[in-house]
Formats: sequence, C-alpha cells, structure tokens
Amino acid sequence: MSLLPLASWDEIHRRLPVIFPDGSPNREHCVWEIAAKTIFVMLYAGAVEGAERWIRPDQVTRMTDTQATLTDDADRIQWSQDSMKPSKADVPGRWYAVNTRESIRDDTIRYALIQNGAVIERPGLATTSPAGRYALQNDFAELLVPGLSAEALEARISAWQKKHLNAGALARIAIVRRGAAAGGDHQLVTFPNGETRRMTAGPSSDISKAVIEVFAPTFLVKPGVITLSESGNKVVARDDELARAIGLTIPADRSLPDIVLVDLGPAHPLLVFVEVVHSDGPVNEARKAALLRIADQAGFGSKNVAFVTAFLDRGSATFRKAVGRMAWGSYAWFASEPNNLITLSSGSHAIEGS
Repeated sequence: MSLLPLASWDEIHRRLPVIFPDGSPNREHCVWEIAAKTIFVMLYAGAVEGAERWIRPDQVTRMTDTQATLTDDADRIQWSQDSMKPSKADVPGRWYAVNTRESIRDDTIRYALIQNGAVIERPGLATTSPAGRYALQNDFAELLVPGLSAEALEARISAWQKKHLNAGALARIAIVRRGAAAGGDHQLVTFPNGETRRMTAGPSSDISKAVIEVFAPTFLVKPGVITLSESGNKVVARDDELARAIGLTIPADRSLPDIVLVDLGPAHPLLVFVEVVHSDGPVNEARKAALLRIADQAGFGSKNVAFVTAFLDRGSATFRKAVGRMAWGSYAWFASEPNNLITLSSGSHAIEGS
C-alpha cells in the first residue's frame, strides 16, 4: 500500500489553527509546533487509520530536518522501521530530546489530538507494549494533503469539524467566534427584569452581556443588576433603588467592579461582584478585601458575598495569565462554557465525586 503524499511540517503547522479554531478543547496543544511535527511523523511513517501502521512518541523525537526531506516511499518506510529499533546511539540533529516523549504522548497526543478526534489509538495493545500505538484518523489525514486549493481545504475542514468535533466543542467554538467577530458600534444587553441597555461593542462588552443574560439566570435564583460599567468605568446602568432596598451604598469612585449582581431569591440576598477580564484584572486578594469592606458596610457577611471573574474562554491566554492571581474563595466563569464554574476553594474541604 503506497504512502499518502506528504506536506512539510511547517505547512501542517499553518493549517492546524484553521482546523482547530479558538474554543477547541486544549487548542494550544493542537496547534503548536510539537503537534505539527508529531502529525508529520505519523504521515511520514504512513500511520493512518486503515493502513495498520502505527508510531511511538519517541519516533517524533528521532526525526531530523535532513530525514524529513527524504520523501520517497522507500526512504520513509526504511526510516519507520529503523526508528522502531531500540538504540542508545545519539541521533545528530534530532528534533527533540529523548525525555520529551512523555510530553508528546500526554500533552499533544492523548489530551489534545485524540480528544479532538484527529488521532486514534491502536486497540488491544498492552500498556507496556513497545509497539507503535498511534495513527492519524483517516478523514483528518485528508485535511493535510498538499496542493489543495483554498476552497477545497475550507470545505474539507468544515465537513471534518461537523463530523468529528462533538456538539459541546462546536457550540464553544461558535460562542468564541461570535465574541471575536461582534461588529457594530453598540450592542443591546437585556437585564433580568426585561429592561435593555446599550453598550459599546467590543470583547469586554461581549463578556458582560453574557454575564447578565446567561450567567445570572443560570446561577442565581432571582437575579438583579445593581451596576454595569464599561471599560474606562463608564457606568451603563446603576439601580440606586435596588441598592437602597438591600442596604448597599454604591461608591461614586472606581472601587466597584464591572458588574454588581444581587440574588434576591435567598432569605438574605446574595451580593455578587463580577470582574470582566478580556486582557487583565481578575478578582485578586486585594480586590476581594476591598469589596468585602463595601459589602460589610451594607450588612453583608462574607457568606452572603460572591466574587466572580468572567472570561470569554478557558483555553485563552487571558485566563492562563490571570488564574495565578485570582483570589481564593472566588469563581471563574467562561462565556464559552456557560453552565460551568471553576471554584478556587479556600480552607479544608472534602473532595466529592462528580
């Protein structure tokens, strides 16, 4: 059986961000250079579904730039066989050090490419077996054929995504795309009581809109909006009557976060401070302490106050940058996965099963 035509690893690298758009699970490890080179080695060795050829992660580390230019079937088959043989000899110009094979196996293959339907694992193989166990899913390999026109590639990618990315992943991708592509000068935000407000269009406003229209009715029993601000602390909405009803004095300075919600469902209302993060600024320890003082002045104990940092997507660089500074005892919420919360628990708590 002849091997598939081979695109260069850098051409594969250029296609991966299109195949796995923003919002794809573990996208970072699907589109980085290691993923491109891992996929290249699978193609080079003919490890594609149905061919009964498989690779091991250490073969990726053994590939070299020189070897990658030898693309005749005979050269590819010979290298595939030789690279499977145990050897302690050094490989001049090898792509990766020997000890990176575990990272290639776990971060890139298992938790990214397999999870997203791009790679399959050989069935019935013992965990300790030295045999090759990974291959490209056949339809995915078809996305990497060299020389495809832009129109043909786009059609193949669209069909593959609909078939192999699960419904949750596709929904998440759609939300992230919609947030990134929102146009116009303003957008309309609908409050829980049915009132509407106009916000200047932009990524932060997209997240704010999701907090009010999706987060609030999902996680609060009877939600209300006390304040809503835009970037630059421009106040879009301010409900002084509702604030007075619960005993909250709204400062005139910039001490309040982007959104202040209240849940009027419990016997003692729950005050929810929300920071919207598109580029920076989560609820950190200092911010949490300042907001607790405001809540305390209104008679809200710490048990009746919640702190949320809202992001567009869990896979974003923004979240990875901010999570290390988020306050213990606060929450992270993502517009792309609206039914879930990440809890940064403080103190000793028992771990419960899902």
